[in-house]
Amino acid sequence: MNINENTRRQFLKQTAMVAGGSILLQAAAFAVPPPPPAVKAADARIRFSVIGINHSHINAMVDAVTRGGGQLVAVYAKESDLLAGFMRRYPTAKKAATDTEILEDPSIQLILSSGIPVDRAPLGIKVMQHGKDYLVDKPGVITLAQLAEVRKVQKQTKRIYSIMYSERLENRGSVKAGELVQAGAIGKVVQTINIAPHKMTPRSRPEWFFDPKYYGGIITDIGSHQFDQYLFYTGSTQAEVTASQVANVHNPQYPKFEDFGDAMVHGNGGMGYVRLDWFTPDGVSVFGDGRLTILGTDGYIEVRKYIDIAGRPGGSHLFLADKKGIQYIDCSTQVLPFGEQFVNDVVNRTETAMPQAHCLLATELALQAQAKAKRLDLKL
Repeated sequence: MNINENTRRQFLKQTAMVAGGSILLQAAAFAVPPPPPAVKAADARIRFSVIGINHSHINAMVDAVTRGGGQLVAVYAKESDLLAGFMRRYPTAKKAATDTEILEDPSIQLILSSGIPVDRAPLGIKVMQHGKDYLVDKPGVITLAQLAEVRKVQKQTKRIYSIMYSERLENRGSVKAGELVQAGAIGKVVQTINIAPHKMTPRSRPEWFFDPKYYGGIITDIGSHQFDQYLFYTGSTQAEVTASQVANVHNPQYPKFEDFGDAMVHGNGGMGYVRLDWFTPDGVSVFGDGRLTILGTDGYIEVRKYIDIAGRPGGSHLFLADKKGIQYIDCSTQVLPFGEQFVNDVVNRTETAMPQAHCLLATELALQAQAKAKRLDLKL
């Protein structure tokens, strides 16, 4: 299996769309990455670099840290074509000859990565051992053994190991929902329901995409987003998986692949349900109609994250039902605070963007749900 070659071909087909939770977003058939969106850079307060760019989520990660006050210094990637595309988007970055060159640069405080999922935790451990903080694309860890080692080294080094749960942190509707929940708009949260459908064209995917050995399985991969949201909106600090299941319903040519998964979870702040799939039809213009429903004692919130199939343009649509009635909130201008908060944490050694315990608990729940999932043999 030539993983790197397949990954290169796939990356060059990707769009710059970064809000979703898929391993590789739906291809858009252009040969080079598009021009970057306008990013208003804050005064630089930290220097950061990138190692591993096998997923286009890296663009949103770089942009978020830049908005927050980070200065991109250097990038390292083994794949020359991926590197060329990255340099077109970020021409001021230095091309490092090796990852060691970046790891041993004492002027760099933070490393970002969106490498192949199986390689993300081992890199993060090296980053922390070199005295630097780490922001990684999800899934940031793909096995419970990796998670145990990450926790051990993080505790030893006191560095930040953060995972970019972009469905919450970089989606404006999700951010607004958090503000409403914190303000008590729907009372005490009882349950979250996260629906995370995705679009897949198998011929455009690298071989590793279909092998859980490299990406961890559907709940580990996509579901890590959903468990993050469950913990955040319910305020849970302790939780366990109630039940989970996975299936390969429609892709028998890839026997190890999982195209459906769901799970139930409960904790000290409420309950949650997660559903994940690869069945978004081609007629839907986005990679998936991601939805979040937050049930409270005094109302509920629904966020249509990427599309309103009723016809409103764009994404980040929020609906609030409470004792006063029902209202629609357009969240397209909602401020995204993660980048600034995260840079503040790097500078001040705080946990305002996302507590370390929360970050790793969300991943632990996804890994546990994946490990205990019953594999269904559905013949449809």
